[in-house]
Amino acid sequence: MKNSFELAMERLNKTAPTTKLSAGQKKQIAELEMKSKAKVAERELALKDEITKAAEAGEFDKVEQLKQQLTHERKTLQAELEAKKEDIHRHAK
Repeated sequence: MKNSFELAMERLNKTAPTTKLSAGQKKQIAELEMKSKAKVAERELALKDEITKAAEAGEFDKVEQLKQQLTHERKTLQAELEAKKEDIHRHAK
């Protein structure tokens, strides 16, 4: 007899089957993730430098604005990465 976990996994695979990625597709995803991390790091460095300058100048409104911009850019880059990865997964079916 199957346990409840095995039954749940069978139901899950019927509604959303797992996709098998080729080595090339896995490599594409890894490259996308590396590029995304690099972009995030680049933006963090640039904006943190600006945040430091604004804080030293006493421009606290600008500091808050730059922090919000950094948060927004991180979310945007993450969403772009997820969309690209999803596209690769869709083509794997």
